[in-house]
Amino acid sequence: MACNGEAEKKTEETATAPVVKNDSTTKPAEVAKDVVDIAIGSADHSTLVTAVKAAGLVETLKGAGPFTIFAPTNAAFAALPAGTVDGLLKAEKKADLTNILTYHVVAGNVKAADLKDGQVVKTLQGTDLKVTIKDGKVAINGANVTTADLAGSNGVIHVIDAVLMPKK
Repeated sequence: MACNGEAEKKTEETATAPVVKNDSTTKPAEVAKDVVDIAIGSADHSTLVTAVKAAGLVETLKGAGPFTIFAPTNAAFAALPAGTVDGLLKAEKKADLTNILTYHVVAGNVKAADLKDGQVVKTLQGTDLKVTIKDGKVAINGANVTTADLAGSNGVIHVIDAVLMPKK
């Protein structure tokens, strides 16, 4: 034993080292993100996230699902006529916004490989979307799928290059 306490220090360090190691190996496994968290994590979908929040759809889309979401990019929203997005985000337009957003959601976990040319899929909004596949490229009501099959814990997201507008 050293008089200066070094031996005691080493004993303490040795005794506590395994505890630190155990802490790092017993962390819970990371839970897969749901479709809302995937959109929140995408810089290209901040307008969609803002709209989903304004429509009060966050809790619904964080539910068990499964959901298939055709997610327009910020550029898709920016391509709408001037003032459209700002107008839809107003409280008095919540029903219209909800109608448009639910037109982008299909019940089920529909992967790109499951889609067929000419297929019609019913949206949560209640009306249909038409799938077209030409030269291996998928489009939904004319909006091109630019990124497919972003898998979440409660569904899948397909990124599209246009905002889908339901017929009135």
